[in-house]
Amino acid sequence: MQQERKRADNRTRLKLEKQHWIDAACVGDVNNIKLLTNQPLKIKCHGHGTRQMCRTDKYGFPARYVPRFKFIKGFQTGDIVKAIVMKGKKAGKYVGRIATRSTGSFNISTREKLVQGISYKYCKIIHKKDGYSYAF
Repeated sequence: MQQERKRADNRTRLKLEKQHWIDAACVGDVNNIKLLTNQPLKIKCHGHGTRQMCRTDKYGFPARYVPRFKFIKGFQTGDIVKAIVMKGKKAGKYVGRIATRSTGSFNISTREKLVQGISYKYCKIIHKKDGYSYAF
């Protein structure tokens, strides 16, 4: 109870709005605080994949095989990449999460759309997959 009162006192004294993430920063003896952003970073856990030997159909029978290797051309599904395609039908700059294929032709999920069939040669890793997704 005393800690909650102190947190509220710190927040009102520093003229900060009432939000959960700001309250967490105002706990304890706080003389001043500098907020670097207007909103917190949202983090969601996705895990590192599955350990199945094969995919199954709705009845539980084996339906598809699972690729033998997790890394393809140095990339893995879930990496955040920047792809700059200079020519062709899919010319443009794309930043997003990739889904790998063993052929080296990847799908990139951007905020706006899904772009299919981008070669690994155009991709540069921005952030390696770590089991989490990040958003503002």
